[in-house]
Amino acid sequence: MTPAESLLQVDRLSSKWGSVPVLRSVSLEVLPGEVLTILGPNGSGKSTLLRLIAGFEAPTGGTVRLGGRDLAGVPPHRRSIGLLFQEPALFARRTVFENIAYAPLLQRRGEAEVREQVARLSALLALEPLLDRTPEQLSGGERQRVALARSLAARPKLVLLDEPFASVDVGIRAGLHAEFRSALRALGTAAIHVTHDREEGLFLGDRLGLLFEGRLEALGAPGEVFGRPASVHAARFLGYNILGPPTAPRGVLPEALRTVAPSEAAGRYVVRASGPVGRQILSVLDGQNGERVQLRSETGLAVGAVTGLAWESEVLLPPEEPSSPPEAGPPG
Repeated sequence: MTPAESLLQVDRLSSKWGSVPVLRSVSLEVLPGEVLTILGPNGSGKSTLLRLIAGFEAPTGGTVRLGGRDLAGVPPHRRSIGLLFQEPALFARRTVFENIAYAPLLQRRGEAEVREQVARLSALLALEPLLDRTPEQLSGGERQRVALARSLAARPKLVLLDEPFASVDVGIRAGLHAEFRSALRALGTAAIHVTHDREEGLFLGDRLGLLFEGRLEALGAPGEVFGRPASVHAARFLGYNILGPPTAPRGVLPEALRTVAPSEAAGRYVVRASGPVGRQILSVLDGQNGERVQLRSETGLAVGAVTGLAWESEVLLPPEEPSSPPEAGPPG
């Protein structure tokens, strides 16, 4: 990807909270119409990255360019960037129609064009029956759909999605994922979506980045990032069990494990807990060297039982580096 091809270019972006680094020389690019997901634990710097791109905070180093334009010193409302938070923050006394029409009217578009824009976004996000309602009459998922429509109505070049599904009921989250993705694709709007939810990150992004302690550790197609973790830390975050000695660690998914007699395996594991997760049984085992392992299977294991483990597939990981205690800092 070259700068001429990309819509957004973030080059060596850094930020500090006092003397504590929050972002450490992050570089990335976003293509026109692409959804880039940044996945990482709470406090990894995800929200800070979005705030720097949006212009709500100033970086301590690096640059942000949108459409080739350096955004240094450009205020947020002049960046052509939409931002959607975990809480939708709709105008409480305005109807759904008025919320969506707000930005086009502010941009002095004609009445017919505003109505056409509201109608198109309402159809894309299944909001047509709700246009006369106020936010207090909507569910959490409906409010987030309105918030996205309001953001897209301004015709931004880029939309930043900051954990927009975190406060939405699990039962309707999958539907929202599909609706958000479909709407962005239909309009050709590029987006950066940040989340700590592994499945959400793998599903929504055309490309996926992993952000740990302010560093962008991996960036690529979701299948590649998941299938070839770059470190023990990344593998553990992506749901792999870490097995084998620290000098030659292996990443093994819970569903790839099976139990064998202790005499047939190099290690012994004690079952600490076991219970159903949908149609499978999740068992948690402790190894003789202190490692904790998760195993998914069709049948459960008796708590207290001793077993060995074997596996059908694995990924080889680089040796784990000794970790230092994280410095205290702001949530990000």
